[in-house]
Amino acid sequence: MESKKEFFLECYKLGIIKFGRFTLKSGIESPFYVDLRPLASDPKILKNLANYLLDMLPLDNFDLICGVPYAALPMATAMSLESYIPLIIKRKEAKEYGTKKMIEGIYQKGQNCLLVEDVITSGKSLVETIAEIEQEDIKVADIVVVLDREQGGKQLLESKGYRVHTLFNISEVCEILQENGDLSDAEVQRINDFLKGNHIQFEEKKRLSYQQKFEQAQHSVSKKLLETALAKESNLIASADVTTTKELLELAEKVGPHIIALKTHIDIISDFDYQNTIIPLKEIASKHKFLLMEDRKFADIGNTQELQFTSGVFRITDWADFVTSQVIGGFESLDCFKNVGVVAIIGMSSKGTLTSNNYREEALKIALSHPNVIGGVSQNPIPEEILLFTPGVNLADSGDGKGQQYNTPEHVFKTLHTDFIIVGRGIYKSENPEQAASQYKSVGWNAYLTSL
Repeated sequence: MESKKEFFLECYKLGIIKFGRFTLKSGIESPFYVDLRPLASDPKILKNLANYLLDMLPLDNFDLICGVPYAALPMATAMSLESYIPLIIKRKEAKEYGTKKMIEGIYQKGQNCLLVEDVITSGKSLVETIAEIEQEDIKVADIVVVLDREQGGKQLLESKGYRVHTLFNISEVCEILQENGDLSDAEVQRINDFLKGNHIQFEEKKRLSYQQKFEQAQHSVSKKLLETALAKESNLIASADVTTTKELLELAEKVGPHIIALKTHIDIISDFDYQNTIIPLKEIASKHKFLLMEDRKFADIGNTQELQFTSGVFRITDWADFVTSQVIGGFESLDCFKNVGVVAIIGMSSKGTLTSNNYREEALKIALSHPNVIGGVSQNPIPEEILLFTPGVNLADSGDGKGQQYNTPEHVFKTLHTDFIIVGRGIYKSENPEQAASQYKSVGWNAYLTSL
């Protein structure tokens, strides 16, 4: 291969860096603009680029290669072809159909992945990409970058413990171009002045603490949940998907000390009787200081929902502290839930769910504006004004073969900024539900603390 300087000058001919005055996405006016996508159109240059990047790295450390979408995808592909290290593809966003996977390809949990990026500025896209890759239990320790704009991204990632390997930085390429007569001394000085005054500090959004949310909460049920979480040092809601009164009461008694709420599906209790089912359940809830969450998922017009809520054998209005409801019926369909809190169904954790991006956006508008809504069930982050309840949390399994997909407590607190985890089979199907609840309580609380 030609020298590194000669290689850069060949790349430069493709128009990958322009000098002048450019308004960046951030609104900052920059004296240069970098676009490395043209490199993918020259097979020789792309091949040589892949080898230059590979030569900087300890290749024995990596089981996989992944490019940050989109510009780095052809670079990562070329590196995979040159090194025979398998490639995985990280999507920009999950598909709204099919498997809805964020990571495509063949991989195993625990494998080490080399992350490839074209340009690094603040490091924001890399931080977000790493979080999504690590959610698949793939390890990321090394990042290789073609060009560092020298605006703080490399330092940010290194402060988090990642090894960042850069082929070029902007000062280096300016020096090459200056020596080659392509850049004047005045232009170089202007670029250096820009770099000195535009060091970008990318700050990851920090979640609000339970105490902060308690102080801001308007609804009495929100306050009670947050107060309970602080008092019990727990964010665990156990799902009681059992079918008899005996099973329900026994589970409530065992897990009660460790949970902030028990989530019921009261209509699946085969021997339901208000006096023998609800009265003792309320006594257990009072004894162990947890709330009752009826996961009815109301989904009808307001009048019908009011009848379902207040009437019939279950009389949910008499005992539930909060309920779940779809918002498909519109804003006014939630008016009937006056004496409880409502958790709106924003998104579901099963494969094939129809809760698309557009649906979630519209559902959030209703959830944020309705006074009865205290939070939402979602697999995605939601605004801090309402509480986030995340189901599908399990320490051991990734799925159940019936479309249910599980998340770890660490992921949902770190990435989604969830407030409460909902655990079902991980507790009630375990050999020792009390022990399992205690474990989930501890892991969930630690995950919350580390996310602050």
